[in-house]
Amino acid sequence: MSMTREQDVFKSEKLQEQVAELEAFVRSAAKDGQPIHEVERGLWRRLRLMGHEALGLFLHLQGQGDLGEAVTLPTGATHQRLEELHERRYVSIFGEFRLQRVVYGSREKQKIEFVPLDNRLQLPEGVFSYVLQDWDQSLCVEQAFRQASATMWRMLEMKQSVDSLEHMNQEMAKEATTFMLNRPQPEEEGEIVVASADQKGIVMRRQADDPPKAHRTKGEKASQKRMATVATVYTVDPYRRTPEEVVAALFRDAPEPSRDRPRPQAKEVWASLPRDEKPGSGIEAAYAWMVGELFLRGRATDKPLIFLGDGQEALWQARREWLPQRAVDILDLLHVTPRLWKAAHVFHQEGSQEAEDFVRERVLRVLQGKVTGVIRGLREMATKHGLVGANKKTIAGVCAYLQANRERMRYDAYLQAGYPIASGAVEGACRHLVKDRMERAGMHWTIPGAQAMLDVRSIYVSGLWEEYQQYRIERETERLYPHRPFVLEHSIYAMAV
Repeated sequence: MSMTREQDVFKSEKLQEQVAELEAFVRSAAKDGQPIHEVERGLWRRLRLMGHEALGLFLHLQGQGDLGEAVTLPTGATHQRLEELHERRYVSIFGEFRLQRVVYGSREKQKIEFVPLDNRLQLPEGVFSYVLQDWDQSLCVEQAFRQASATMWRMLEMKQSVDSLEHMNQEMAKEATTFMLNRPQPEEEGEIVVASADQKGIVMRRQADDPPKAHRTKGEKASQKRMATVATVYTVDPYRRTPEEVVAALFRDAPEPSRDRPRPQAKEVWASLPRDEKPGSGIEAAYAWMVGELFLRGRATDKPLIFLGDGQEALWQARREWLPQRAVDILDLLHVTPRLWKAAHVFHQEGSQEAEDFVRERVLRVLQGKVTGVIRGLREMATKHGLVGANKKTIAGVCAYLQANRERMRYDAYLQAGYPIASGAVEGACRHLVKDRMERAGMHWTIPGAQAMLDVRSIYVSGLWEEYQQYRIERETERLYPHRPFVLEHSIYAMAV
């Protein structure tokens, strides 16, 4: 029996011993009446050890990747086998391994041109296995890096530094934009395409040359924020309602009508920060993604296109620059109602029935397409009551907002067509995508770190995590191992055994 075969048998026997010990543990635990949670812990610890042994056996069976003194690749290039074995660290969910590999090149200390074993195993570019990267980052997109590190320790008893998790996150983000814009059109789509955008601030980490000030002037913030522009695209079927039904739903007079309300389909989100101190670059990047989602992927080719937003002029300006004129602009109704409440509280006490009736009447008129009349009526009331000071300024501000957005407030036509009139999707995205992960107590980000997290989290929130993991592995394999089929044909496994 060869030494290789003897080692294989030894390893197999050790694995079999671990299986026998596992069964003995279970029988003993049952006999002794151990609590089930203690049995679970014992099983998990033993299964990890068995996994390490089994994966070690798998790696041993691959050999060292020796294809002879020289190898000629399909490209025609010929490389020589170097004298020394080269070690590579590999960290899996079962623990760490040190792989000894034959490598090919011109000579030692020169660039390594070809590593057959890496090709055969389809190793990742870094030291961490694809499975471990998946598990790590699926925690990191929801938890702080330090918390994710602690969670992985509890699960696998594996130490991973915060720096390594941050670096892994940035590496995972590299293919995110390409992935999002090169996916096929969703199989199930609604009849209407809705695009929307909003902004949310993220606290940035101070630079080394920008220490905190001993005293801040009035209005100066302790921390510096960058505004992330969040874009979302989804489709939905028409949902026709009357103005009266909308008012009843807003004031919760009655439950939603019995007919089923269409649900948004294939909702996808993206967020971009400004780059290189260039004003508006975050908005540009978000709208560029939106255009790709709508037209590169063909989602808005033959469907009505709606753009929903609040009154932020920079976002409407970007809409005019990036989206086609045929898009229907709709001001989010939920950005109108708070202003009507502000106006009501100028004339009536907060919490009073009179204030509610004031708002009800004007919301109904706005939904009926009578916003011009509402503006005129508010101005007449301000004059009639002789408003001065802050109250006069409040009514003037409400009227100016409604006047500036009146062309986006044709709610009677929107409701008749079944269009959505509230941008809950992007509001929710701002909260879930940005705030829930990026604005926790004490968090401060660098621009590259924050953008990487936004990229990876956008994929996670869009429900595309598994698809993206497979995509990036395939892309990395194509880049790193174009000669993998050639290696597989030469059957390194057969040489090893």
